[in-house]
Amino acid sequence: MADPLLLVADVGGTNTRVAMARGAIVQTDSIRRYTNRDFLNLAPVLRRYREEHGGPAPDGACVAVAGPVGDGRAELTNLDWSIDTARLLEATGAPRGAILNDLQAQGHALGHLDGSDLQEVIAAPEVQLVSRLVIGVGTGFNAAPVHETPRGRFVPPCEAGHANLPIRTEAELRLCNFVSTAHGFPAVEDVLSGRGLTQVYRWLSSEAGSSEEHSAAEIMARVASDPRAEAAVRLFVRMLGTVAGNLALIHLPLGGVYLVGGVARAMGPHLGPMGFASAFRDKGRFAGFMSNFPVRLVLDDFAALTGCAAHLCEPSTQPQKDVQV
Repeated sequence: MADPLLLVADVGGTNTRVAMARGAIVQTDSIRRYTNRDFLNLAPVLRRYREEHGGPAPDGACVAVAGPVGDGRAELTNLDWSIDTARLLEATGAPRGAILNDLQAQGHALGHLDGSDLQEVIAAPEVQLVSRLVIGVGTGFNAAPVHETPRGRFVPPCEAGHANLPIRTEAELRLCNFVSTAHGFPAVEDVLSGRGLTQVYRWLSSEAGSSEEHSAAEIMARVASDPRAEAAVRLFVRMLGTVAGNLALIHLPLGGVYLVGGVARAMGPHLGPMGFASAFRDKGRFAGFMSNFPVRLVLDDFAALTGCAAHLCEPSTQPQKDVQV
């Protein structure tokens, strides 16, 4: 029997990528990118793709969204969009559909990625068939554990980006107070995200009595020439190490921690020299225990699409999100 033809989509805060897959293999020449601000919701994006791509209706459809998912419905965290299974099926013509949180999709992609798409950040022995953890840093921040069960892979949804930032120093307390002014709450993604890096730079400027600010892309481009940009990236990397270490202790991912997302990839060259590993392991008497967790950076920008396809090919681990018609 031929592998099923699947329509998959990765819905971020800024762009949506849509593609076709045969089984768990995404057809890279079918990938299309759409700017979210050009559409009122996700369903018109999917209909546009079907019109442009043509071909037979897919055997299944799965979308990964940057926001909470429950009872077959998703609300995007950083965009006024929503999608439910009924609208997904109507927009794609598929008889079967699934909606995942974007980090759930990244979790389902593990094991289906090429080794060249993984960059080692912290070396450690990888234990097979135990929990893993994906941590996403991009427009927002999130994390999700990945569990192998007798019924198949289970990747529960999570909204880790809205937990409190860790505070260990007077300077970190001042940073938390600075980033909390907009919402009255210093969340992890207020620092560990694209806009968070901008916030860190603004905070460092304010500490120096300046109002200078730059976009995240500009800050990354200025690291070698602007001491404040270098300091902002170093603080970001160390905070990422601290938060990732906290999450590792919570979930015990002996199968590995996987960093994903555009901002995580941009930080890749700086993770080693700017202290990610030392911050990750800085857990007092548990510092030695932290050496049990390998950490890898996922370089594949389309991993969430692969995860959507893989999920539809796996034994269902979340039947409430799958509908047969």
